[in-house]
Amino acid sequence: MSSLPVIVGFGGFNAAGRSSGHHAYRRMIIESLPTQERQETLAGLAVLMGLVTFEDNAYRDADDRPYELAEIERQFGPAILEGTLIRRIDPALFDVDAAHWQKSASLSGSEAPMSFELSERDLPEPLPSDWQVQTLDDRRVKVTLTGTLDVKWDSFRALPVKSAGQLPKGFDPGTLYNSRFHPRALQLTVIGASDAIQSVGVPWADIANAVRPDQVSVYASNVMSQMDEAGFGGLLQARLKGGRVSTKQCPLGLNSMPADFVNAYIIGSVGQTGAIAGACASFLYNLRAAVEDITAGRCRVAVVGNAEAPITPEIIDGYATMGALAAEDKLKKIDGADETDPRRTSRPFGENCGFTIAESSQYVVLMDDALALELGADIHGAVNDVFINADGFKKSISAPGPGNYITMAKAVASARAILGDESIQKRSMIQAHGSSTPQNRVTESEIFHRVAEVFGITDWPVTAVKAYVGHTLSAASGEQLINSLGVFRYGFVPGIKTIDKVADDVFSERLTIPLEDLDRRENPLDVAFLNSKGFGGNNATASVLAPRVVEPMLRRRYGDSAFEAYAARRESVRERAGVYDSHALKGQFDTLYHFGQNMIDESEIELGSRELRLPGMAQSIDLDLPNRYTDMTD
Repeated sequence: MSSLPVIVGFGGFNAAGRSSGHHAYRRMIIESLPTQERQETLAGLAVLMGLVTFEDNAYRDADDRPYELAEIERQFGPAILEGTLIRRIDPALFDVDAAHWQKSASLSGSEAPMSFELSERDLPEPLPSDWQVQTLDDRRVKVTLTGTLDVKWDSFRALPVKSAGQLPKGFDPGTLYNSRFHPRALQLTVIGASDAIQSVGVPWADIANAVRPDQVSVYASNVMSQMDEAGFGGLLQARLKGGRVSTKQCPLGLNSMPADFVNAYIIGSVGQTGAIAGACASFLYNLRAAVEDITAGRCRVAVVGNAEAPITPEIIDGYATMGALAAEDKLKKIDGADETDPRRTSRPFGENCGFTIAESSQYVVLMDDALALELGADIHGAVNDVFINADGFKKSISAPGPGNYITMAKAVASARAILGDESIQKRSMIQAHGSSTPQNRVTESEIFHRVAEVFGITDWPVTAVKAYVGHTLSAASGEQLINSLGVFRYGFVPGIKTIDKVADDVFSERLTIPLEDLDRRENPLDVAFLNSKGFGGNNATASVLAPRVVEPMLRRRYGDSAFEAYAARRESVRERAGVYDSHALKGQFDTLYHFGQNMIDESEIELGSRELRLPGMAQSIDLDLPNRYTDMTD
């Protein structure tokens, strides 16, 4: 009997805001929300963006004027909507019209020798052989030379790419905890993982005490590592810029740091850990590791996620040079206009020209079904399975291939085995990779069409969250997953609102690709398929079950009385999760970050032949391990 990996918490931050409490999802379907929920989400964003604060039981602006929810919407609503989702890159990150460059030049003195003065300490080492140096006063020197002198000087150029999926305008993730010297992606890791863990509604100490220390798993990573000044970016630039490498840039730049930070500074885990990278499918790679561990009984609780902060001139340069990003001139050509809307650069399944890069942090907390019932954890869904397949031989490393046919077909078949034909035919949806490239819209839609044909599916709802938040690389499927939980909760499939129509070359005969929010409240969904296609042939597809089908499964496994007892315990957990959500809406995140606290004294470890005990841990680690190869040994 396999354990079912159920989702008991989720959180993070992206261009739509905070993920926990479904707030980022609610920003995407804000036109379809009831008044109260719309205003709550706008108020939470207003606090996040620094437009208002919450003090003395009231929302207040910079002049200490109190605001009701309706007043926040009237006063700040337009600024909140404009300052979220995909938009022109904020000058707080860098100026897209004047990105810093270094231009090379050769200076010559014509027929006369060249001379210039500089500080003695700025002389190059070793001194060029054709330089004549004369010492002046105040430790300055005069250099005279003949011939040419190669120099580099500051220059500024406009980038062809102007838009990105950025955190809400005015929100600085580093202000939520003591983030000194942390690269931006690791700041996102801390606040995103903390948000997910606190959203569970069960204190982490209670979760940790309920399982053995080695029954906790953390799987997290990123693709681009930490490429800003505090990470590998600063490390690689230091010598060229005449600076010094810091002691932190190299270790903090590693793409395993998102997992390491969760273990060392957030939950203090000594359990299994990993940082699996599979290009744009990385979240699903990490999710699969957690699902396999839980179903096999190797762990009972897992924290899974990714954090990516790739909005730097260098990374944008790299993808733009490949022709992968939506450049402004290409968008103008598509639109037949002199101007283009920076908020509509990501156009999945429409007339498009490239993806829109974005930053994000998305984390989920999984438990086995027995532990979730024991603790009364609220179950937002379950991960049935994750399938990963490569493309075989390739001519272009970035081109799509056959692997995604395998992953998509197996995911649908796996869900059919549990739910039956009717569920996948009538009550399933797809979270498409939807990268917004011309090649993707054709090849991915053809896969969906052909899978739909063989499984008897018509009118298959397809959405693509990249239309709202851009392509967050490693975290992209985390956004698909958390968005699907919002669909299960509210019943609206977010429409692809950045396109005017589905492109003519899309295989749409058996697909429903809505341009406005699709209301499925009368016919709620049972399962969502998350599809991801990554550079290099990293294909992955997951099937995620809705709570409406998970709960009957748990009743059958444990019986009515056990399930009712669980439901009673769940009420207090939901209350605690609600308290966290209400505090977070007011800017009171109480981010989990334990630097140098509760460290384990290795001299106090109790090591026996049958168990190992760590100081401060409620349960021991079992060393009475079975022989897994009994057929091969005496």
